Amino acid sequence: MRRLTNPWADVEGYYCFGCAPNNSQGVKMEFYEDGDEIISVWQPQSAFQGWLNTLHGGIHSVLLDEICAWVVLRKLQTTGVTSRMETRFKKPVSTQDKYVILRAQIVSQRRNLVEIKATLQNSQGDLCSEATCQYFTFPKEKAAEMFFRECLPVGQDVSIEEVIEKLS
Repeated sequence: MRRLTNPWADVEGYYCFGCAPNNSQGVKMEFYEDGDEIISVWQPQSAFQGWLNTLHGGIHSVLLDEICAWVVLRKLQTTGVTSRMETRFKKPVSTQDKYVILRAQIVSQRRNLVEIKATLQNSQGDLCSEATCQYFTFPKEKAAEMFFRECLPVGQDVSIEEVIEKLS
């Protein structure tokens, strides 16, 4: 799998809670492409807890929604907005867990509506939450007005184990 470029990394005023590397209060997700899937490995932090040592359900949703957005960025080379999201919480995530793995891919597409399925697993491989998101995608001209540039893979292939190791 290969890391994906962030199309807005150099845009002044870019502070996406999900993926901006310079948002000190955000979750700072990074993304990789592996075949049809977009993958993110993220490290839980106590600042994002709901109950003691438990990741807040809203953060589950943020992570799932963000990875779905990146499916649109990479696979369709445009941007869009979430028009519907159904999230199912299956198991708590400990904020003391070393990492979680998120995966997402396109399920279906009809005109400018794209359905994407995403999962969040803890470091033991347990399915903790999943979401189905419907995205309303923008024409490429509208995406360009929103400063969207290409979302491309960069660098060499890496394994998920290598990405996990960098979190330590």
